Amino acid sequence: MAAKDIFHHVVRTALEKDGWVITDDPLHIRIGGVIDMYIDLGAEKIIAAQKDEQKIAVEIKSFIGASTISEFHLAIGQFINYRYALEEEDPERILYLAVPQTVYNDFFKLSFIQSIIRRSQLKLLVYDVEQEEIVQWQA
Repeated sequence: MAAKDIFHHVVRTALEKDGWVITDDPLHIRIGGVIDMYIDLGAEKIIAAQKDEQKIAVEIKSFIGASTISEFHLAIGQFINYRYALEEEDPERILYLAVPQTVYNDFFKLSFIQSIIRRSQLKLLVYDVEQEEIVQWQA
């Protein structure tokens, strides 16, 4: 299992503040009985008015390395693999990629990156590192 991202606790706290119950930390998925995958967090939220249960999985990225575009390439590949695995093993769970607000503002808002996000059907959870809060859900 990979080491937790440096902002793992920040995102977990932000989700809990937003009313999510963390069910898995990490969320383990086994594909075909031989491939193990670990998504950073699994969470559930019950909407009281609708009595409808929502389930999400969150892959957390910090983007603190030397090359944001290289980290973006890795994050997309990981996200797509996890999404396919969830479709097979836990299809009601929606996958989000969690990114810091500063990186979202400086990199993810670029038109080329937004185009990749749309075409790859990435769902983003943007978090504020200092406030430990979710500032945007982009589906």
